[in-house]
Amino acid sequence: MQVRIANYPELRKLCWNRPPEAVLDGADALALYERNWRHVDPEALGAEERGLIQALATRYGGGVLNV
Repeated sequence: MQVRIANYPELRKLCWNRPPEAVLDGADALALYERNWRHVDPEALGAEERGLIQALATRYGGGVLNV
């Protein structure tokens, strides 16, 4: 699974040091969310980004978001 940083506002905040047009492997995106969850504003997550996080957790995290 490929994840375009620019499509997800909270992920974009976590990837402040990468170009917005960058694409991450799904496992890397999940690892970034998990490692930096303290910087994610859950209230700011839109439905699409919530769906992405759930899909990443299901596919790469055994159904668990490890935060």
